[in-house]
Amino acid sequence: MGGMPENHDPIRLLAIRDTPLSLDEVYEAVGDDAAGGTTVFVGTVRDHDGGRPVSVLEYSCHPSAERELRRVAAKVVADFPVRALAAVHRVGRLGITDKAVIVAVSCAHRGEAFAAARRLIDDLKHEVPIWKHQVFADGGEEWVGAGDC
Repeated sequence: MGGMPENHDPIRLLAIRDTPLSLDEVYEAVGDDAAGGTTVFVGTVRDHDGGRPVSVLEYSCHPSAERELRRVAAKVVADFPVRALAAVHRVGRLGITDKAVIVAVSCAHRGEAFAAARRLIDDLKHEVPIWKHQVFADGGEEWVGAGDC
């Protein structure tokens, strides 16, 4: 990352929490004077999946999830000119419209920020061991895990 001080750590915030997520906290974490573009993605709980109404949604994770989240973030930082990066994911029981995940990336330019944020959320969903348990209104249920999203 040209122009960054040696001690500059672009990974500013990574967490898996059982409490509500703050968009302001994540956005503020990626603030950087050299960033001309910041991309934020918010994943929310919707009231349906695959055409079926969802009544209950719970996320759980493996004890290694935060370590894997850091590995994913480090790969994004290695592959893109990231000024700052943040990612938080919620676990526990969530309601419709609750924030399940927020990622943000700031870079010198918008295109880089979009690309890095896209890679961050995609890799998080495919590689970090977090599972979603959905209970549908018809009584059926489904588990979706890392790699299935």
